[in-house]
Amino acid sequence: MKRVILIVLFFIVFPVINQQADLSGEILYIDIKNSHHDFSGAAWSGNRICRPCHTPHNANMEVPDSPLWNHQNTVATFQVYSSETMDGNPGQPTGKTKLCLSCHDGTVAIENHGGFTGGTHYVTFGNLGTNLGNDHPLSFTYDTQLSQVDGGLYDPSITPSGLGGTIEEDLLDNGQLSCISCHDVHISRNTQGCSGCHFVHGGMTTRSLSLKIPNDKSALCLTCHNK
Repeated sequence: MKRVILIVLFFIVFPVINQQADLSGEILYIDIKNSHHDFSGAAWSGNRICRPCHTPHNANMEVPDSPLWNHQNTVATFQVYSSETMDGNPGQPTGKTKLCLSCHDGTVAIENHGGFTGGTHYVTFGNLGTNLGNDHPLSFTYDTQLSQVDGGLYDPSITPSGLGGTIEEDLLDNGQLSCISCHDVHISRNTQGCSGCHFVHGGMTTRSLSLKIPNDKSALCLTCHNK
């Protein structure tokens, strides 16, 4: 019994931050603190990090498999990506993509959570709007068949993602290309000082802190695209 108590006390006093390495060997800190999605400093969040998106009780399950969702969902109709050269078939946003767009389409206020719908603060950085025609295609099935038809895509069922499993396992949302294929809202690279926000060599360019794989030298793109 004493040993169990000591183990519990250890994790209370020394909380563990989940870590994983991407294909560049960089350690990703799966910790929402100090990330773009840390709203704990906002009065409308009740100074809580998780509450704007998640709740342990009475979750919004309008979107199947929602992760204890607490935010108002978008009801917008989107103009989706279309191209004669694309072999996939993008549709209206579904799954995790729809959850992301419930802030990032600019039609739903950020503070509209927990049943509140009268918010006045809207996304400025990362506001995609409802026209997704000039963004990366979303909500289409990416499978072995598509990779064979397209010829310029790796087979997601066998190709390593660089995160420990295959593309299918680590990057897809129920077999579909989604916002979460490239982004993880809980990733924080701010633990690394200046390099958390910037590529400090070669022009001091800014990086997206939520990318699952840094895109320097197009590493993220080349995870799926066989070019």
